[in-house]
Amino acid sequence: MRSPYPPVIDIAEAERAFTHQAIDAACRDSGVFYVVGHGIDTRLIAALRRQMRALFAEPVAVKRAISRSAENPWGFYDRELTRYTRDWKEVYDFGPADGAAIVPQFPAGLPAFRPVIEAYYEACNALALRLLRVLARNLGMPPDSLDRDFMPEHTSFVRLNYYPKCTSPLGGHMGVNPHTDSGVLTLLLQDEQPGLEVFRRDAWWPVDPLPQALVVNIGDIVQVWSNDKYIAPLHRALTNADAPRFSVPFFLNPAYSAEYAPLPTTVDARHPPRYRPISWREFRSRRAAGDYANQGEYAQISQYAV
Repeated sequence: MRSPYPPVIDIAEAERAFTHQAIDAACRDSGVFYVVGHGIDTRLIAALRRQMRALFAEPVAVKRAISRSAENPWGFYDRELTRYTRDWKEVYDFGPADGAAIVPQFPAGLPAFRPVIEAYYEACNALALRLLRVLARNLGMPPDSLDRDFMPEHTSFVRLNYYPKCTSPLGGHMGVNPHTDSGVLTLLLQDEQPGLEVFRRDAWWPVDPLPQALVVNIGDIVQVWSNDKYIAPLHRALTNADAPRFSVPFFLNPAYSAEYAPLPTTVDARHPPRYRPISWREFRSRRAAGDYANQGEYAQISQYAV
């Protein structure tokens, strides 16, 4: 019998009051829940899985030909750090172009890759914006009040994760080291291999794959908006000695110009603001610097606490 954690929420009717209540309860408890009824076509998901496996099966030299850099965050990378510690994984990041320097890169030998990942990105973006409006309403704001930081420009992206087999799981290697997500929320597509864990009630809890479901977790921005009513979950990905693992997170992030702080509906005489306003451009650039090397202090919202 499946554990009741995390809860499974059907969002086919995301505007219903009971759906809002279920999401609010999940965000108050741990900030993690499954969603079903999300509307993303299963054929698109199957095509994405095929293209992801094909990409990571390419020779290293072919993958590194489309490597991302400190100047251009979109592309392949196999030396990712989390909190300055090397992760046991390869990644490919895809997001919107921004000027001449920040542009998506696609594998030359996989002609179907680009249309599939673009279609999946758009499907996740639409779903994430629906959930954003639920979060706004649950925090006492008009449903579309937060849209301004996400339309028409934003910095959301899709990441393809490949975790090779590791013969020494937890013996010095972690698929992804413990962290919170810096943005608004994450939609995660998992394969059949377990590995995701969330820190809750002083212990690590597995968030195992559930057929037809996506995992949602809130990020640092929601914690700030909520004035700590919701807490962004600390989570990690384990390695596996028996089989590789693949996953696809979509990160909903605002425009670089966005500035966020506790929402006015979360602040009163008994609950003063716990954070000063935070520039997303500044915070994101500080956090991203740690992806490449030990450059400065790792950005955390606690550094902006009042």
